Amino acid sequence: MRVYNPEGSTLRKDQKEMLKVLEAFAKICEENNIQWWLCSGTLLGAARHKGFIPWDDDVDVTMLKKDYKKLQRVLLKMESDDYFYQSIKSDPDHVNVFAKFRKKKDPVLATDPRSKYFKYQGVGLDVFYIERSTRFGAHLAKFFYKNMQHPTQYIKNRFLRHLAVRVVEGINFALLIPFARLVGQFGAKDQYRICLGAGFYKSVFYKKDIFPLSKMEFEGVEFPVPGNTDAYLTNIYGDWRKLPSEEQIRKSMHYPLYIKEIFGEDLL
Repeated sequence: MRVYNPEGSTLRKDQKEMLKVLEAFAKICEENNIQWWLCSGTLLGAARHKGFIPWDDDVDVTMLKKDYKKLQRVLLKMESDDYFYQSIKSDPDHVNVFAKFRKKKDPVLATDPRSKYFKYQGVGLDVFYIERSTRFGAHLAKFFYKNMQHPTQYIKNRFLRHLAVRVVEGINFALLIPFARLVGQFGAKDQYRICLGAGFYKSVFYKKDIFPLSKMEFEGVEFPVPGNTDAYLTNIYGDWRKLPSEEQIRKSMHYPLYIKEIFGEDLL
């Protein structure tokens, strides 16, 4: 089997930097009584590998919406030489409805064409929240926001690009996403999904699988995880213990630097 992150590789070095960012994030949350947990590939790595999935090139955490709002208030006031809270409110070119907590230094360019416009491009983590919605409501929000926002990344003029981005945000956050959120309430019961507009409408989460939170080792450090990690991961991945194919691994990666290092493909 291919070795994806041997010691000394760029990916492994950056995974260690991501761990430092995660520890800094965890400290901020603890100091401000904010509840959160590992999710997606990071949770999968903790459960299956006790650390990073060997080819994983980002970190994922999530929380309830009320905690996300509290975190946002804290981090938007944060003054740090090392870290940056990247959101719609702090970086006009960051159009995702979820945020990133990342290093300011040592930029790593992502495959997303929009990333070249970001204020900072250091390694870090994605910060999601979950909200109650049906799959249809979440899909509807993705259809509105993603389709309208996608063309703006090709506008090279900074002023015009930011203007277009803000117009799309205004229409969506004032009208379309609230409409999708309302539609998503019908029949949702105890179904939760990643923040509407983010595009991740397929995975469903249940509070009974999340709370009370537990702890799990990740790279030698214990972090909060859903109480029923097996059910949580099964809802996302099905048989989460089964390793993906090499092609699936290649498609899951976000950064050309690591793709080139592992597969020899130059995407820049």
